[in-house]
Amino acid sequence: MILAGSLSLAAILDQIAKSWVLSNLMLYESIQPVPALAPFFQLTRSSNTGAAFGILPMAGDVFLILALIIVAALMWYLRSLPADSRLAPFAIGLVIGGAVGNIIDRLQHGHVIDFIHYQIPNLISNVSNLADHAIVFGVMLIFAESLWRDRIYRETPSAPRTMDRAREKEDAR
Repeated sequence: MILAGSLSLAAILDQIAKSWVLSNLMLYESIQPVPALAPFFQLTRSSNTGAAFGILPMAGDVFLILALIIVAALMWYLRSLPADSRLAPFAIGLVIGGAVGNIIDRLQHGHVIDFIHYQIPNLISNVSNLADHAIVFGVMLIFAESLWRDRIYRETPSAPRTMDRAREKEDAR
């Protein structure tokens, strides 16, 4: 339930935002929703056929297949989580929801629609989307929970390891 909620939330919000961008901004057009934050933050419609930050722009199909493989791997990983895990399923839902949002773009438009434009003038400029942010935030949460669980396991030697519990489940079948 947690996974489905965060997955749906990430994918739906991403697609709603992209729909608004497509309806209201021309390609490469920028607006400043908060003028006081310009030029550090603005909305700029762009398209991305490659990976994050425009890396490998001609490899769109490869990233579509890679995204599908990652979604499948995360669903498999989900099975090995402890039963009391709440943060990791939420985080995995964010990652999968973000991947789904970008997969929809690649299938529907042939590229990913980016619009969240952060920049430090003369240093860095990045245009991304809500799906990308869901993926990054989800991965950070997965690592955070992993570090937290490792710390608990070190402090409590009798606590069962995730992999041990997964093996026990397999043996019980």
